[in-house]
Amino acid sequence: MDTRRALVTGGSGDIGGAIAQALAAQGCHVLVHANTNVSRAQAVVDAIKAAGGQAEAIVFDLADGAATRALLEAELEHGPIDMLVHNAGIHDDAPLAGMRAEQWTRVIDVSLHGFFHAAQPLLLAMARRRWGRIVAVSSVAAVLGNRGQANYAAAKAGLHGAVRSLAREMASRSITANVVAPGVIDGAMSAAAFDAEQIRTLVPAARAGTPGEVAALVAFLCSDAAGYINGQVIGINGGMA
Repeated sequence: MDTRRALVTGGSGDIGGAIAQALAAQGCHVLVHANTNVSRAQAVVDAIKAAGGQAEAIVFDLADGAATRALLEAELEHGPIDMLVHNAGIHDDAPLAGMRAEQWTRVIDVSLHGFFHAAQPLLLAMARRRWGRIVAVSSVAAVLGNRGQANYAAAKAGLHGAVRSLAREMASRSITANVVAPGVIDGAMSAAAFDAEQIRTLVPAARAGTPGEVAALVAFLCSDAAGYINGQVIGINGGMA
């Protein structure tokens, strides 16, 4: 069987990098996406190659639909992209009463519009091959809500409806679409938001999760063994929800 190719958006971040490495360990050729943090994406690629895997960095702005489509169509000329893990997302927090329009729009542009921009050009090729895996990385905030994050929660919750609908559309072609919704996960983003005492209070497991734990779940959902798991929102949050 040909080597399957996987695109991981936001692959330069803590969770995205762990996902990229987990997929590479399963034998995938991984396209590690970044928008501005190209050096971190290249560091992920270098780590994958050092471990004997296959990867390359790919750079584009997910919020720019035309640019994303042009780049992905060029990539498809080199071969199919069998898996999409849409991990990209940004925070720009403020109470809704004081939120600027651009804060609302940019967060939704990356997470929700970015999902459409990345997924839509890949679907027909997946359908022709009668195999595909799509995983969107959401957040416990989409399930519970979170103060100051109405934009982020709305963007991530929108993914739930889009993915569940996509699963129904593509299931007959052996294409699955699922959502993984992490809670508090170790990394730069959580370190800035939570101290150890807050984590013990918020999380029944009394600890933050690790990027590797999220990556293991995503890698399983991208495997052949997960072919009958479809249209699901799966929390990985230490019991928060």
